[in-house]
Order: sequence, then C-alpha cells, then structure tokens
Amino acid sequence: MRLLLVHPSALMYSEIFLRLEPLGLERVAGAAREAGHEVRVVDLQVLGRERLRAEVRSFRPEALGISLNYLANIPEAIGLAARVKRELPGCFVFLGGHSVSFVAEEVLEQAEGVVDAVVRGEGEPAVGPLLEAVRDGGVDGVPGIVTAAGRGPAPLMLHGIDGPLPARDLMRNRRRYFIGELDPCASVEFTRGCPWDCSFCSAWTFYGRSYRKASPEAAAAELASIREPNVFIVDDVAFIRPEHGHAIAAEVERRRIRKRYYLETRSDVLLRHPEVFERWARLGLKYMFLGMEAIDAEGLDQFRKRISPDENFRALETARRLGIAVAINLIVDPAWDEERFRVVREFALSVPEIVHFTVMTPYPGTEIWHTESRRLTTRDYRLFDIQHAVVPTTLPLERFYEELVRTQAVINRKHLGLRTAFGAARVLGRNLLHGQTNFARMLWRFNQVYNPRRQLADHARPVHYELPLPQRLDVGDRRTLYVHTRSRERTE
Repeated sequence: MRLLLVHPSALMYSEIFLRLEPLGLERVAGAAREAGHEVRVVDLQVLGRERLRAEVRSFRPEALGISLNYLANIPEAIGLAARVKRELPGCFVFLGGHSVSFVAEEVLEQAEGVVDAVVRGEGEPAVGPLLEAVRDGGVDGVPGIVTAAGRGPAPLMLHGIDGPLPARDLMRNRRRYFIGELDPCASVEFTRGCPWDCSFCSAWTFYGRSYRKASPEAAAAELASIREPNVFIVDDVAFIRPEHGHAIAAEVERRRIRKRYYLETRSDVLLRHPEVFERWARLGLKYMFLGMEAIDAEGLDQFRKRISPDENFRALETARRLGIAVAINLIVDPAWDEERFRVVREFALSVPEIVHFTVMTPYPGTEIWHTESRRLTTRDYRLFDIQHAVVPTTLPLERFYEELVRTQAVINRKHLGLRTAFGAARVLGRNLLHGQTNFARMLWRFNQVYNPRRQLADHARPVHYELPLPQRLDVGDRRTLYVHTRSRERTE
C-alpha cells in the first residue's frame, strides 16, 4: 500500500528552544517499509502545508497516518484528515501517538467520520498488521486499534527496541532540526520507558512502567549511521542502568564515533552513577536536561519526584564539575502568587544553569488528570501545551501570564539576546559557516513568542474540539491507568 505519514506543526515551545526530528514517526515508517509498503513522510514542523498538498495529489496515498504525541495538535490533525478525505475519499486515515492513545474514542467521535481508526500504544508493531487489514478489509481485530465500533485486542509491545530502524532517508529539511546551539541535531533512542511514577507524567502509564534497552551494538551502529554532528538522546531518563551506558560508550569508543550529545536524566541517577556521565562527557556530552520540577520539598512531594532539594543541588554541582551544561525545568503551579514568582526568579538568576518553566497541566494519562480536584477552566486541546494555564489561577489570568513571562524572561536575560550573541560568537560563526541558522534565529525570537497578550488572547479563540471531561478514577491500582500491560517477568 501507499502510506503517507504526517507530523503536525510545531508548538509554541518549539518556536524557540528546539525542533526535534520525529523519531517515533520515522520508526513507524521503517516498520511499514519492512512490511513491504511504499512510504512517504511529511513533517509540518519543517515543511509547509503546500508540500503536504503536493504529496497527497502526486502520491495519492491509500492510507494516511498522523502522529499525535501532543494533545495541542489534535484539532490540526482532524482538520488535515478532513481535507485529505475530501480529496481522496477512499484513503484510510488513522491517528497514533502518545497523547491520542489516552483519548482515542473521544477523538474518533469528534472527527465525525474523517478518521477511520486510532492506534493505541506503540506504532511499530501495529502499523504492519493494520495496513494488511486495511488492504484485506476489516481492521477491528487488529491489536491496539480503536474504531467507531470499539476497541480491538490490547496493543502489542515491542520485545526489544533495536528495530525497526528509523527511516531517516525519507525526511526532508533535516537541517532544520536542532536543540539550542546543537544545530543541526538528530535524535536517537537508547532506552524506552520509565520505572518512576511521577504524578504529572504519562510516560510510565503509557508503557506500563516497563523499561527496555537497545543492545549496545545496535545503539552504536545507529549512531555511526547518523550524519548530523549533534545527537539528542531521547530517553525519558538516561543511563538508569550504568552498565548499559558504559557498554554503549565502549562501542562508541571502539568505532571512534565523534558527536556532541544532549540528554535528559534525573538528579538521583546522576549522583548514583557520575562515572558513566563523566565517560560520556569525554565522548562529547555537552548538555543535560534535569527535571528538578520544584526548588523545595513541598513541591517535590506534590509531584511525587521521590527526591530531595539537596539531591537536586548536589546534582547541579556534579554536572558543573564534569563540565556538562545543565538546563533545569521547573513546573509553575497556577496557584502561585506574585511573591512565589519573585522567589523563583531569584533562584533562576542565582544559578548559572539555564532555567526553563512549564505550567502544571493535568493531561489524560497522568494520575493528576484523575485526581486533580480543581475544575478545568478550559478544555481547548490547543491550550494543553504546558505554556498555558488550564486550571484556575490565584492571580487574575492576565496577571498570571505577565508574571510567567517575566519569569521566563530570565532565560532571555541570561542566555539569549544580543549580549549573549557576542559571547556565543564562536558558536554562531561555526553554525552559520555550515549554513545553520536555527540557533541564530532563536536568539532574537523570545519576545515575539513569549508575550502575555498573545497567551491571554489564545483563550479567546473559537473552540471547535474539546478534551473529554476527566473521569474520577480510583487510582489505588495504578494498572488501570496503563495503555500497555506486560507481565512482571518481561518488564524487569
């Protein structure tokens, strides 16, 4: 079959700090191609709508798959599905991805027939059987597939993540992918899943608290095949198992692979195994993202991080000692008042690290989606992007956004803008010499993107598609939250 896969447009946060290659969609493309199908990919993060229209008209796909890892993209995806259906009424349209897996039935109902199915769970093991069933007629029995008729069998899970290999050759404008000064930047996956259970996160509920590792040989071979000089390691928590991190490092050393790396991990993992991060620093690890989430014990307990403020601050000292630049994330509680914003700003200015801020958002699939007692003030999918408030704020909403942007502007004063541009002249020069302008453009875009009037105005837009109302659920047995379930002996 002819399959066209689409990634929706970039969200607000991606307009400045990063634009990552759609690794999951590339892996689904690889799986479909291995199953014998003809595949094309359009990433609307880096390509215009005219490219998608041209592909639909020239390729005339028999099936269209749209990736929905982010709730905020759901209205766009339904609109894209409708346009393709008008042009190609016989095209089978399906959605898949992390976020839509938790609201599959509701999105199908909202799409009013322009979406034929939603894939719940991992896409790689589902896409081949789904396309075969589309060709033969009748997809209701395919594992992980939801249609208007209801759910089919439970979704399948990859036994290992060594394959399928991502179909990177299908991507256009690969030079548009970046994260900070790592421009251009590819992505790679060493592990999948997370054994922790933070209340605000849906990674553990999606994968059923499973944790799988790529073989060191396969991980290094994929790194060697990547043309970009920079790589983002997309693992939810990098190097939980230090022996795995060391084994991949040994393969990288043996193959003499030279890249610059960015990864995400937890403070307690860094403190327990500093030697593995030190080894990767020698291999090119330049940046690390630490989800501190809060600067005090009360906030950490609220999000069930299972870590102390002291551990977080010791982790920052460790990273500094290793020469790894750190980006910290803090979660902004809509209950904050002006004094709390002031305290957090003082902290952000007192440390040398980059400090990012995201707004506490109850997402489908998270525990707080079911236990959050405060009434949602909006169910507009587009506002569920961790940059807007969707529950009541202590401050008037306009004042909340003013304080939020003022706090986010710490990033601008410390790390972006003209002053930093002079300090980053070497980096800018190197990137521009190779025709890379993503980092340069980022330096001057902050005030265009982060604007309290713009964020407030987003709440006044007409709403055509809304999140379903959260159902109160007894989460004493957390397995009721899972998309994937596996027996204990297969998840260790």
